Amino acid sequence: MFSFNMFDHPMPRTFQNRFSTQYRCYSVSMLAGPNDRSDVEKGGKIIMPPSALDQLSRLNITYPMLFKLTNKNSDRMTHCGVLEFVADEGICYLPHWMMQNLLLEEGGLVQVESVNLMVATYSKFQPQSPDFLDITNPKAVLENALRNFACLTTGDVVAINYNEKIYELRVMETKPDKAVSIIECDMNVDFDAPLGYKEPERCYKAPEEPTEEEGDPNTWTDMDMRFRAFTGSGNRLDGKKKGIEPSPVPIDPSDIKRGIPNYEYKVGRITFIRNSRPLPRKTTEDDSEFIAFSGEGKSLRKKGGRKL
Repeated sequence: MFSFNMFDHPMPRTFQNRFSTQYRCYSVSMLAGPNDRSDVEKGGKIIMPPSALDQLSRLNITYPMLFKLTNKNSDRMTHCGVLEFVADEGICYLPHWMMQNLLLEEGGLVQVESVNLMVATYSKFQPQSPDFLDITNPKAVLENALRNFACLTTGDVVAINYNEKIYELRVMETKPDKAVSIIECDMNVDFDAPLGYKEPERCYKAPEEPTEEEGDPNTWTDMDMRFRAFTGSGNRLDGKKKGIEPSPVPIDPSDIKRGIPNYEYKVGRITFIRNSRPLPRKTTEDDSEFIAFSGEGKSLRKKGGRKL
């Protein structure tokens, strides 16, 4: 007998359904409503109609939702996230910088497809103007601006708003792929030299020629450069001048006293002179010895006088 088990073989893997449709795209300024939607212009996310949310919920779509935008007429493409599903049916709203990258005009057709992107590990940007160097901490400014972005695509020119001024940066390189997701990732950021930036020229000063007052350095050898102490003239507090000007006194070699050699020196013996003062003079026999308290005393009252 043969037993059949339906779990002996793995079941075929079902392929993930993909969202793909076409919309007419408009800039955010065309979005109807009293609310200001300038936040859309500061990021990399689009606004889609509610029918897209209904269709995406029926499919096996991974989160976060990322989309690939393609302009088939110009063969340009980019990637983005979705911010809200409040647009009119058949219409989507894009940031102005994204429409420029896709070479789209108002009301142009754009193909929207759901994609899965790898998490970014590295990205390199090139500012499109040297004015970007005026920012004190560009990495912190870029990190704060990228919080409104969902993904990056190599070759895109993104726009960030800082201090009421728009700066454009071209995405030069992304790793590990040309299109990456930057949601909740640890990404290293690097900058290339700004477009049109020139290194400042360094000015080298030529050595100045000696003036006539300084004289010829060859004549300096004839001058006596030895230091002589206390050669200047002094001043008195009473204002009178000294009659004799101080002048250095030359030293006569005959005035230099040299030590007396030790004629009793023996090899292997070292003598230390503890006291350099001269020895006391030896007393002769005629000299009397000093005896303490040997003098004659005197009294205030004479001997033999009358007593009071």
